[in-house]
Amino acid sequence: MQPRHILITILAALCVLGAYWYFSRAEAVRNYPSNGTDIIAFGDSLVEGVGASQGGDFVSLLSRKIGQPIINLGRSGDTTQDGLARLNALDAYRPKVVLLLLGGNDYLRRIPEAQTFENLGRMIGDMQRRGAIVILLGVRGGILSDHFDSRFERMSEEYKTAYVSDVLDGLLGRDAYMSDEIHPNDVGYRLIAERIYPVLLPLLK
Repeated sequence: MQPRHILITILAALCVLGAYWYFSRAEAVRNYPSNGTDIIAFGDSLVEGVGASQGGDFVSLLSRKIGQPIINLGRSGDTTQDGLARLNALDAYRPKVVLLLLGGNDYLRRIPEAQTFENLGRMIGDMQRRGAIVILLGVRGGILSDHFDSRFERMSEEYKTAYVSDVLDGLLGRDAYMSDEIHPNDVGYRLIAERIYPVLLPLLK
């Protein structure tokens, strides 16, 4: 077999493997494909974009990358309990994908971890009953060690969500990426958007 034919065969095999990986992953995500119409980001100050310049938050950056509007339902200071209390904000929409990012304020306020993840589970369940695909965005649960990482991962597996682990990984404590101790600057938010984009994009198809 000529080298050109070998290369074509290898590329074809890689395409088949890639397609298999994509569809097997997508089918593992509850509600995929979704019949909803709206992409929504729901969470706290990281979703709202505190620390970013106008349009420099990760929600705006993702919106431009995918060429579709993303409704920003971030509210600074929210805990998971606050998030539960305002789920009715979703009533005005037909959620297709919900980016869910909460839990950081629970850690800062020393809310029991069990309560945090119970609240997150209830929110995910509500969103999925609306027909939405949920992308769970992880946050750190500790400075020196991360108590949340394994819990977020298990929750994603249990509820069959898409998942992005600790969105602030490698950013905290680095002035080049942060506007203050807990909020990124434009550069940091751009890195967060780049982490979420490859997870979000396939779920829109």
